[in-house]
Amino acid sequence: MKILVTGGAGYIGSHTVVLLIEAGYEVIVFDNFYNASKESIRRVEKIINQSIEVIEGDLRNRDDLKSVFEKHTISSVIHFAGLKAVGESVEKPLKYYDNNVNGSAVLCEVMAEYDCKSIIFSSSATVYGDPHTTPILEDFPLFATNPYGRSKLMVEEILRDVYVSDNTWKIILLRYFNPVGAHESGTIGEDPNGIPNNLMPFIAQTAVGKREYLSVFGDDYDTKDGTGVRDYIHVVDLAKGHVNALDRIENFKEVMTVNLGTGKGYSVLEMIRAFEKASNKKVAYKIAQRRAGDIATCFADPSYAKEVLDWKAEKSIDQMCEDGWRWQSQNPNGYKGIV
Repeated sequence: MKILVTGGAGYIGSHTVVLLIEAGYEVIVFDNFYNASKESIRRVEKIINQSIEVIEGDLRNRDDLKSVFEKHTISSVIHFAGLKAVGESVEKPLKYYDNNVNGSAVLCEVMAEYDCKSIIFSSSATVYGDPHTTPILEDFPLFATNPYGRSKLMVEEILRDVYVSDNTWKIILLRYFNPVGAHESGTIGEDPNGIPNNLMPFIAQTAVGKREYLSVFGDDYDTKDGTGVRDYIHVVDLAKGHVNALDRIENFKEVMTVNLGTGKGYSVLEMIRAFEKASNKKVAYKIAQRRAGDIATCFADPSYAKEVLDWKAEKSIDQMCEDGWRWQSQNPNGYKGIV
């Protein structure tokens, strides 16, 4: 089976490509390398000891996509490609709607044209907004609080409408919580462009000496230590969720929506302490004011993923931090400077 992975050079995409190939799937990567590096593909090839076909293109360009489907008979698409910085999405909403929403619509149109009607979509827990309670179940009210989250929610709605119009489609929406960590080899990992969007790269870059200190936004939340609590999930566990979804997608007769999280929440200070233990480095931090839009607590109820995908997160917070540190210490500048 040939699987098209859009955004396959990115953080989650690259780890998923490794596991897909190890599971026996034939993979084609489609990426415009806007916020990913070609070096990540070379590193993946090193891990799996084989070459990968990579097609450089933009989802919004039909001709780019058609060139893939003309050349290959694609069985299913795993759709990671998209812009993902919450702050940037607030500043440049139209850019996010054009790239994430329009790009996804064009992808679906081209897929239908070539009779490929199987897709796993990379969604996000941001679609829940500020949940009324935790842990978060799949049937909770949806209310994204920023253009990035709304773009994910819009694509979910597009895919549901596609299914209503043609129920031969097979569609799984995977809502992730907070991916962290790296491949255990330290060969591939998270390499954010510019200022990181997530906590773990900030912690890692502070531990490795790239940043003087970490800003902790708020210590007065209603949590165990006053700092925000999130559901951190190892990126390899997350990648396994996609393989399990792909293995089972033909079994489902409706659009499936599944949370991928651990079901446990860790505070910012707990993550700092766990990373200090893994790295044997002190992570300097300063308390700063809360950021607008941040919520106190967010973690998943992952029981449905176990029921329908036979999946659960297995890696501990210590493994997340150890693997994240291995990647950061071996690659202090990420993939940058490597041609």
